[in-house]
Parts: sequence; structure tokens; C-alpha cells
Amino acid sequence: MLKFTATGQFVLQIGKPGQSDGPDSQTTLSRPAAVAIDNAANEVYVADTGNRRIVVFDANTGAYKRHWFGSGEKTASAAPGPYDPAAVPVKSFREVTCVKIAKDGMVYVCDRASDRVQVFQKNGTFVKEMIIAKNTKVEGSVWDVAFSNDPQERFLYVADGVSKTIWVLQRDSLNVVSRFGDGGRYPGMFYAVDSVGVDSKGNVYTGENSDGKRVQKWIYKGMGAAQPLN
Repeated sequence: MLKFTATGQFVLQIGKPGQSDGPDSQTTLSRPAAVAIDNAANEVYVADTGNRRIVVFDANTGAYKRHWFGSGEKTASAAPGPYDPAAVPVKSFREVTCVKIAKDGMVYVCDRASDRVQVFQKNGTFVKEMIIAKNTKVEGSVWDVAFSNDPQERFLYVADGVSKTIWVLQRDSLNVVSRFGDGGRYPGMFYAVDSVGVDSKGNVYTGENSDGKRVQKWIYKGMGAAQPLN
């Protein structure tokens, strides 16, 4: 993981290319997929995919702070087998693809291959989880998340690349309340939507990988009424 100034000047490196010392390492990473910054605590949270964990460092010095695994476990366990929608959910992460910090301090983690969002306190204490599109297999349903822009961040947007849609969850309960987008290549449709973001006006931005190769902007018109801006 590399840190730069706004002008592109290199500042800091965490981890070493080609080197990973395992899931309890305090200096190396394995396929880091996403970061989140806690400005108040001056900390950076890393979705350490290869080590199936969330790890936290000092944002200025890169010094190790803490880490945890799926469901808040403090010790690494063997990698779970392929996701089975009929089985009891495993505690371990399968594939950590995002980490986001809400204004109230809750930490949201995408466990993509397990079709779920897990929520933690900043110290790694497990709070709750929600499985999205339970029967989705192989590439999973939870690729990225973003918060609505209202002061309470009442809603959580979930990018589901397999179902080709954006799920809208009530953030406090994690219940699905709406969705938008469907499979296809025309405006307002998705192909492998893998990222989602929200601006200061509540408009939603989505990115598509693979053959999608595009960004779309959705104008906020109220819950359940988002429309694509061509």
C-alpha cells in the first residue's frame, strides 16, 4: 500500500512487493484490496484479502496497530471451503474486498465470496452481519458498499456484480429496502458492477469492470427512484 500527497509525492509504503509473512504479520500484506481512512484517529484500515483480515496502521508512520479476522476473531483459522448457501455461515472471511467507516464509527466490511456485509466497532468487535442474495455463488454478491449522504447515513448501497444491481439497505437493520439497475449494456443497466460511491448531493456513481468498462451517474430522486444520467 502506497501513500502520496495530493500532488503525487510519495510519502509512505506499507508492505513489501512479493513478500507476505502470513495473517499475523505486522509489516506485510497479501493482495490488499481497499483502504479506509479514520481521520479522527489518524489510522488507515486495510482490507487484506490474501490474509483474510482487516488490519489497521498509523496513517502517518505506517506503524502496526491491530488486526482481526471474520466475525471479529483474533486468531487466524484455516481458509473456509466454497460458499454453500444451505450451510451455516462460517465465521472466517472468504474474500475481503472493501472496508468503509461510517460517521458513527461503525466499520463495514465486504466479504464478497460469502455474500455478506459484516459490521464491527473500530477495535474489531463484531456487531452484526447481513447476507445479500443468499444463493449467489462463485464470485459472490457483496463487491463494494457506500453510505447515503444524509447526516445519519441511513442507507447502505451494495454493489452486486453477479446480480448486476445495486442493493439499498437500511443501515441500522441491514434489511434490503430497495434496489436499482439490472443486467444489460444500455444506460441504466449493469455488467459486473464492482464499485459504488455517493457525492454530497446524494447522487450515486457506479463502476463496472470486465466488459462493462464504464462509470454511470445516478441522480437521486428519493428512495427507489434513482435514474441514470446518460
